[in-house]
Amino acid sequence: MGGTPVIVLNQGASSNQGKEVRQGNIQAAIQIANMVKSSLGPRGMDKMLVDPVGDVVITNDGVTILDKIDVEHPSAKMLIEVAKTQDKECGDGTTTSVIIAGELLKSATDLVEANVHPTTISNGYKMAVEKALEKLEGLGMDVKPSDTKKLKDIAHTSMISKIVSSSREHMADIGMKAIRAIAEESDGGFKVNLDNIQVVKKTGTSIEDSELIEGVIINRGPVHPSMPKKIEKAKIALISCGMEIKKTDVDAAVQIRDPSQFSEFLKEEVKKSGANVLFVQKGIDEIAQHYMAKAGIYSIRRIKKSDMKKLAASTGATIVNQLDDLDRSALGQAKTVEARKVGDEDMTFITGCKNPKAVSILLRGGTNYVLDEVERSLVDALNVIAVTVEDGKMVPGGGATFMELSMELRTYASTVGGREQIAIDAYASALEIIPRVLAENAGLDPIDILIDMRKAHKDGKKRHGVNVFKGKVSDMIKENVIEPLRVTKQALSASTETAILILRIDDVIASRGGGPTGPMPEPGQYDIKGEGSEFDKEWA
Repeated sequence: MGGTPVIVLNQGASSNQGKEVRQGNIQAAIQIANMVKSSLGPRGMDKMLVDPVGDVVITNDGVTILDKIDVEHPSAKMLIEVAKTQDKECGDGTTTSVIIAGELLKSATDLVEANVHPTTISNGYKMAVEKALEKLEGLGMDVKPSDTKKLKDIAHTSMISKIVSSSREHMADIGMKAIRAIAEESDGGFKVNLDNIQVVKKTGTSIEDSELIEGVIINRGPVHPSMPKKIEKAKIALISCGMEIKKTDVDAAVQIRDPSQFSEFLKEEVKKSGANVLFVQKGIDEIAQHYMAKAGIYSIRRIKKSDMKKLAASTGATIVNQLDDLDRSALGQAKTVEARKVGDEDMTFITGCKNPKAVSILLRGGTNYVLDEVERSLVDALNVIAVTVEDGKMVPGGGATFMELSMELRTYASTVGGREQIAIDAYASALEIIPRVLAENAGLDPIDILIDMRKAHKDGKKRHGVNVFKGKVSDMIKENVIEPLRVTKQALSASTETAILILRIDDVIASRGGGPTGPMPEPGQYDIKGEGSEFDKEWA
């Protein structure tokens, strides 16, 4: 041993330890939270994201903002994962979850500087979130899938901060009807598969011209101009093989040597099944098109596999792999199959399906930028309605739920002995960040709002939150500002787990070159698309 240095890490690797590492991790996470803070609530601001090739995204959706930026710092990436998890589980509340995680870490910094050990803080946070989730269940109010008004109010709350806020009544009605159309009873409750909702975007006219189609939209018209433009009482066949005379590949299905044979083939295989509409996943060659047009059969080729599945779910048709398997039992039904001109493109609308398990939403908007944000807003609304239908629980919005939980945790903290009490109290204070930011973004005095909210909740007014339009505290249920319980529950769980994970890190070991993200940043530093980029300019 005799003083000889023992080399453990490979040349070029580095290890950073101690207080500076913890501070760097926490500061990186806090800066990520600060990025999206100004976009929270109905009065939140939008962000313009410009990528290296010049494509522009304008949004105030938290997960979209964070997903579009490049970060170097590992802790910053962990906070972005919070938003992605929240979006995956609930479809909304992404900004809320990131802001709470950032505030929990900020509160933890003050405790660490006061010589409270990170392990003690972590234990206190775990106790606090367990109590908060327990109290949250008691704050939940029942909502039934048949309660149209409540479901629409939940959608309104989700969309009120988006570009569609002026058309939220129309869009909420579309979202509510879409979810109720595809919701299926399961084990005494309901399950909603959002894959059964197709969203089609077309520029032109206004958002108010968006519509719900009880069926499927195919982004193509009939393959031959002589085919009928509208079929009533449609008998629909879904064929995954091609309809081509020449052999295209080993299992290409229809192989006919003489074009004159196709007329007989059509009579034998297609017309005997009773089909008057064909959707073909592969190709339909010109000879086949000619004979099908002559027979008055509406046909579309090269349908996407996902659209074939939606057609099957909506019309009740069975997808057949070869025409020999096509018979009446494989056909689906629809009241109408019609080609319409939408903008400058032909589209096919399959409507009037019996008990459709798939529906479509045609979105309209003036520009592609508007349409993209309208789609994001609609998807958020669909998600919150879906989780409400599945869980049957809602809570008041406007920061009311977080303030009530904060008050409950302060009471709980006084019953806990040891230093964990300090951490629980810090957790309670951190939850007040949501009503505080809502007030700040609305141009209100956050201190006055918090004082009024604390007084209201102390007086037993559990549903009082920030009314950003009236500039005061009021009953959020009466104001129709409500949210799914699952959104708040997931935000608390994910943000707390991530805050604890970051807080417990005291050593960062980087391999040679720092791995795929390059060398480890200095404590507190992270990069967004490189210094001097468009991103830096936007958030400077």
